[in-house]
Amino acid sequence: MKIISDIGIQIPEVYLPQPGTDLKKWAVIACDQFTSEPEYWNEVEKIVGDAPSTLNLTFPEVHLEKPGAEERIQNIQAAMRKYMDEGILQPREGFIYVERTVAGKTRKGIILCLDLERYDYNKGSSSLIRATEGTIVDRLPPRIKIRQNAAMELPHILVLIDDPQRTVIEPLSAAKAKLEKIYDFDLMLDSGHLAGYAVNAEFENQIVEALRGLARHETFAAKYGIGKDEPVLLFAMGDGNHSLATAKAIWEKNKAQVGMDHPSRYALVEIENVHDEGLEFEPIHRVLFGLKKDLFVELKKTFGADFSYAEVSTADEMVKRVDSARGGKQAIGLVASGKFGVIEIVNASSNLAVGTIQAFLDAFLKDGGAEKIDYVHGTDVVTRLGGQPGNAGLYLAGMNKSDLFKTVILDGALPRKTFSMGEAREKRFYMEARKIG
Repeated sequence: MKIISDIGIQIPEVYLPQPGTDLKKWAVIACDQFTSEPEYWNEVEKIVGDAPSTLNLTFPEVHLEKPGAEERIQNIQAAMRKYMDEGILQPREGFIYVERTVAGKTRKGIILCLDLERYDYNKGSSSLIRATEGTIVDRLPPRIKIRQNAAMELPHILVLIDDPQRTVIEPLSAAKAKLEKIYDFDLMLDSGHLAGYAVNAEFENQIVEALRGLARHETFAAKYGIGKDEPVLLFAMGDGNHSLATAKAIWEKNKAQVGMDHPSRYALVEIENVHDEGLEFEPIHRVLFGLKKDLFVELKKTFGADFSYAEVSTADEMVKRVDSARGGKQAIGLVASGKFGVIEIVNASSNLAVGTIQAFLDAFLKDGGAEKIDYVHGTDVVTRLGGQPGNAGLYLAGMNKSDLFKTVILDGALPRKTFSMGEAREKRFYMEARKIG
């Protein structure tokens, strides 16, 4: 395994299922999706049955608060050992070029490892690899428990590069006929298609040099109009922020005992170009479950004369008004008791509506205003769940993906759960594995 330390990457040894494995049953969606829709995961279990599957190697978060977590973790670790011992998973060294087609769009990426020594998820970080939004440290312990004794990692982490000239990933797309195809199949439950290609040595070197080009101080400074001594941001988190933060936390805890050459120093990820036409930033909406306090009263108490609300007749009208909001007013859609409306806030404390409402929701939940909150994708989901008795849904507009890198460089991490790379069914599926223990 080659380490390219100047750009914080490792060319990995990945493990893929043996030939003949039913890949449609093998690959399942990221564990943090459909957390308020257990029916999705029930359907996944029916599809998989007794077949080898990443369902047996990961912990869907829909089960996190249910009894039997310890037993589930033990079963995951046992399944990892079994798949290795029985040859169900087989090693292959090198980058993998991947194409994910869903909803008429194709995203392109490269599977590689990132050096956790070059990553810092804390606000204000100036590391080569950075979080793009706030990391909720309280969310790490259950993930640490799952990963810390695991023999393998299976990533759903998507990391972005800012490559407007398309020098890193896109040349592989143009030359994929020259690459060995190693998987090519339809994903379960209307989630599109996935194909993967082994990257040979010629293109491997091209990728490394293109990444080095993006990391040159002169190039970086000119791109963002900043000083040449400003630390380079090469890799920015897209999806899976808390998974990478978990890997970092475990590495920091263990590195004194295991040494700096241990495989857990690195994390397997997929990198994608923020300028990829197939990549769309979707907003992440909020749903409050089991309201205990009057949401309107608390909003008025918090924002006072800066708060206003107007009821609208349909969900479509709510969405249109929120998405088209301009000027000094921040707009947030509200779904509650079968009704739709638009909240407007002026003189907001945060630059983005998502930051303004998240600060309110954090305090609201801390004071017992609702039983729990979930972060969901899609207008249909926030309106359906938010409209149920005792719940409320908050609809938010999306952000422009071209603003991401410069915002993180100049302002630091965005408010947490600001954006999503696609809706739920477009999320990364588990396919490749890597030994970490």
